[in-house]
Amino acid sequence: MRFSLKRLMTAQDMTEGSIWRKLTAFSVPLLIGNIVQQMYSAADTIVVGRFVGDSALAAVGASFPILNLLLILFMGAATGAGVMVSQYFGAKDRDQLSKTVGTTITLMFIISVMIMIIGPLITRPLLRLLNTPEDVLDPCADYLNILFIGIAGIAYYNGISGILRSMGDSVMPLLFLCITCALNVAMDIWFVAGFGWGVAGAAWATVIAQWISSVLCFVRLARMKDVLDVNWSLIRINKHLTGQITKLGLPAAFTQMIFSLSQIIVQSLVNSFGTIVIACSTIVMRVDGFAMMPNFTFNMVMATFVGQNVGAGKMERVDMGTRSGLKMGLSVSTMLVAAILIFGKSLMGVFTNTEELINMSYRMMCILSFGYMSMAVTQILSGTMRGAGDTMTPMWISLITAVIIRMPLAYLLAWLTRSEDYPVGRSEIIFISLLAAWILGAFITLFFYRKGKWREKGIVKHASETVAFDA
Repeated sequence: MRFSLKRLMTAQDMTEGSIWRKLTAFSVPLLIGNIVQQMYSAADTIVVGRFVGDSALAAVGASFPILNLLLILFMGAATGAGVMVSQYFGAKDRDQLSKTVGTTITLMFIISVMIMIIGPLITRPLLRLLNTPEDVLDPCADYLNILFIGIAGIAYYNGISGILRSMGDSVMPLLFLCITCALNVAMDIWFVAGFGWGVAGAAWATVIAQWISSVLCFVRLARMKDVLDVNWSLIRINKHLTGQITKLGLPAAFTQMIFSLSQIIVQSLVNSFGTIVIACSTIVMRVDGFAMMPNFTFNMVMATFVGQNVGAGKMERVDMGTRSGLKMGLSVSTMLVAAILIFGKSLMGVFTNTEELINMSYRMMCILSFGYMSMAVTQILSGTMRGAGDTMTPMWISLITAVIIRMPLAYLLAWLTRSEDYPVGRSEIIFISLLAAWILGAFITLFFYRKGKWREKGIVKHASETVAFDA
């Protein structure tokens, strides 16, 4: 038992052993961690919805498209670094692995300073551009500006925990996340209900908790001396590695930017329906965040598994792992859809006491639920391609689904469903358009996966020539 626990708490080499066991052992802690991560946002939403009101709930929801837009640089750096870390780990290249981690830590600091400066300057203009209702605008701006103050904590937790996961360590980030999530919930209630700070209290709770989790992850990384070196001499910009991170991460950053811009444009449509629909969309997106966690988890699992095996030159194992991942992902998604249809209304009731809002949110959630199996295919195959070093193809697929399919379809359906009773169209079209984009995206992803160009994108060409370390 002691040996097994010790192995579980260290970086996991996924290039050897049973594929099913490796995928399961890595994915379970990662899935729990992703669910706990969602509790940060959900806790804010639940607490302000219960103790402040539906307008405050809508304010938190209206903030996320803007926040996601400003996090694109972090997304790019983390994606590029994750691909490189997993492949260098699989190739047993300690020197390049250590330099990549040091460069990533430095990049995260530079980007954090940029966001702290830019974020507060554009928050209110963007909110007004999106036709945000006046009763939502001020608390939404306050929420965002506080998050920008503490953005480095959010960046470093996600960046360093991503590095740890790329080396196969999904347990320690989970442990740290559980601790700080509990603190976040306690501080949410304390600041919002106890001190009466409203939406601002929820933001401060999130910032403090994320800073604590980032410090814990950094300490964990620094102690992994058997795998890599973390010291001040390595925490600097390496031009070659920065270029490689940028090359691999830029498509992901561009994808996130396009996705966020499309969200902002769709959010403008959502805002035109009024506060009750904004609140409904907020609730559905929070539940959707949890429902998507298995798919996002398998995406990260496949990226790590494939990255390590590409680095080790084991392409046959990559194919076997992808098939196993698809079976696991589709099975979980099927059970998830059944759970949403059965228990969905109770989930909506956690966020609000308003009966109209509960019924509307459940109806919208039922529409979305049928797209989760499609998203399982998209996320798993995209994870395979990214892990192999092909970050461009998933970028183009996201561009097609978000901009060419989802966004125009939402506005078209809104226009087609206008009537005397629904002057701006029926609100269901927001989620019908998203469902259609998910389904078409799965078919497009499958097509490009089968073409196989992603197999040629590995950054490690001669794994046998690298320096070995004890994994």
